[in-house]
Amino acid sequence: RLEAHHPSFLPRDPKMASLVGRTDLKVLVIGSGGREHALCWKIKQSTMLDKLYCLPGNAGIADVAENVGGIAVTDVPKIVEWCKSNQIDFVVVGPEDPLTKGVVDALEAEKILAFGPTKAGAELEGSKAFMKDILHKYGVPTATYIRTKSADEAKEYIKKNNGPIVVKASGLCAGKGVLLCQTVDEGLKAIDEIMVDKIFKDSGDEVVVEEFLTGEEASYFALCDGKTAVGFGGAQDHKLSGDGDTGMNTGGMGAYSPAHILTKEMEERIMKEVMIPTVEGMAKEGCPFKGVLFAGLMIKDGQIKTLEHNVRFGDPECQVVMSRLKSDLLKTLVYAAEGRFSELPALEWDDRTALLVVMAAKGYPGSYPKGTPINKVEDATKLADTNVFHAGTGRDGSQLVSTGGRGLRVTTIG
Repeated sequence: RLEAHHPSFLPRDPKMASLVGRTDLKVLVIGSGGREHALCWKIKQSTMLDKLYCLPGNAGIADVAENVGGIAVTDVPKIVEWCKSNQIDFVVVGPEDPLTKGVVDALEAEKILAFGPTKAGAELEGSKAFMKDILHKYGVPTATYIRTKSADEAKEYIKKNNGPIVVKASGLCAGKGVLLCQTVDEGLKAIDEIMVDKIFKDSGDEVVVEEFLTGEEASYFALCDGKTAVGFGGAQDHKLSGDGDTGMNTGGMGAYSPAHILTKEMEERIMKEVMIPTVEGMAKEGCPFKGVLFAGLMIKDGQIKTLEHNVRFGDPECQVVMSRLKSDLLKTLVYAAEGRFSELPALEWDDRTALLVVMAAKGYPGSYPKGTPINKVEDATKLADTNVFHAGTGRDGSQLVSTGGRGLRVTTIG
């Protein structure tokens, strides 16, 4: 049963002037991580750009864009007001939180074009239960599951399945809401933690309990214009904190693109079996999806299963994908936002491999010190085909310092 999570879809105003062909665009990127640094770095190269801002940005982004402080990425009214005051033409939304709060709807209501899904479309990430129902209804391969708001029902399902199982808080949990349970007891404990102890607050009011899948994971992106989708490359990231796939789970310690498992034939199947059915299904549900659709996939013996959909570029996958993109990113995103894929030239890619390693604070993903100095970044960026994308960084006077766990993404291509 597919519940109506979404309001009526807010279509793009046909009276909104097209940005195609302009060379004087004022662009705002929303976000402060390595993903946004990579987006700003690539947008900066566009012939369509006049002025680039990032809200709030970080110490590295300041080298390619003007940072905008004092406004939270979730403060939709203030973001819209700032865009109006600064005559912004186009907004690229990086993280999921402002998308699920309707920042695209609010911007386009003021005739400011934005790349990203509406609040309705962002439910694909904002509610794992909604996402699973979409996949099931429109025949997208995924794990068997139940969605429930009852802890007792969830526990009965876990006991019935008697083995490894996955428990997911349905709402946004900053990437921490998925618990992989090897035994029934671990599954029951996960339900208590999420639904009784409320470790994820109201994001755990509803859970998805699903089949435990094995195989090789990969990430794949598609740009969507509300009607169809265009493949935008794939990557693999590596989650565990230690060398040799050891240690604790993280938001990603490294990534590379193209992923060896994503052959041309496999990419064509992913588009046919996963991406296009999802986009067409969302349109049929009355909430056409535009923006970037990110599929987390499990591939085993040639079979594809969809683990999740996200509604924004992954991090750190975004950095390696952007390193390979040869086409004008800003132009591509404008065409997507205006629903004009039929006019967009084929995307061009560097055939070489892009590789990224995260430099993290000592102790991450556990407790770690902040404000520690970071040196010699400039030396690294002088190396051929190398970028150092910033995430958790700031300035203490002129000194670059760490402000978060995964501070830098050192990225190269070759």
